[in-house]
Amino acid sequence: MRKKVTLKQLAKELNLSISTVSKSLKNDSEISQKTINRVHELANFYNYKPNALAVSLKSNKTNTIGVLLPEILNHFYAKVLYGIEQEASKNGYKIVTCITNESYEKEVEYVEMLNYSSVDGFILALSKETQMLNKLDHLKELKRDNVPLIMFDRVSNEVECDKVIVDDKNASKTAIQHLIKTGCKNIAVISTIFDLSVGRLRLEGAREEVSANEGVTLIELPVKNIETEEGEIESFIKNNKIDAVLGLDETAAAVAINMSNKLGYKIPEKISVIGFTDGILSKHSYPKLTTVSQHAQDLGAKAAQMLLDRLSNTSSENNYKTNTEVINTSLILRDSTN
Repeated sequence: MRKKVTLKQLAKELNLSISTVSKSLKNDSEISQKTINRVHELANFYNYKPNALAVSLKSNKTNTIGVLLPEILNHFYAKVLYGIEQEASKNGYKIVTCITNESYEKEVEYVEMLNYSSVDGFILALSKETQMLNKLDHLKELKRDNVPLIMFDRVSNEVECDKVIVDDKNASKTAIQHLIKTGCKNIAVISTIFDLSVGRLRLEGAREEVSANEGVTLIELPVKNIETEEGEIESFIKNNKIDAVLGLDETAAAVAINMSNKLGYKIPEKISVIGFTDGILSKHSYPKLTTVSQHAQDLGAKAAQMLLDRLSNTSSENNYKTNTEVINTSLILRDSTN
């Protein structure tokens, strides 16, 4: 195995100045092609790599983005992460991803750790606990330190930063409109995310749309733990006169389908079901789930683009105008609705 060499050692062996070697490695036009070739040949021989820390100290950039997700066992966040990585990589950036598992404490720890590691900026969705506690000082501190921050999906208006959100309220309205158009009048809303900002917006949209249509009723079932409360969902469907279910998250909709099948209710003849996310569960449930696509990959790419735009703006001015991008949704029609 060849020894690891430094820029200084390359310069000494080539009998050149460190500056000349550095410029040669960058193919600087000031240096003759013959010298550039000599430097590259020796650098390749030793498999020379620039010291990342030295490069970052000199440029004041690490070309690294910190990404915080509230969970990863969720198709939506996995697709968002894919979109972020693709866009970042295309522009010469690496990402460091941390999963908070819905914990406020972990979110604070990871923000501090990544900021200490000198990432150039952050992209994050708030953890469930952070939203419930409404404790945001760790993010406001990033703003005070002029560290670029993009919030997506689960956001807070109390933090002054760029944001990328889904049009959750209108998405829910569109889903209810489709159910009403296909003859449904007694609609249930089942959700595990009533206490999150996105869940509240979706519920608000459903309520508004039902209120605007005479003769249509809405009944709501909040679920804290989907894994332990399947029986409650089964009883809810069995004991209420409903002809449709809107699951405000994909899991709730998938469980509603499973419990309806268990009760012998034909879908969509007796009960229509719509969910959110358009993930694996939607495509492989039986029948396949009509769902709201939030275009998660596009959302991730947009968040990365917004951060890269901030990073390319060398102004250190703290009071810049923030921007909120809204990602429109699509209703993907499948077999769980008429």
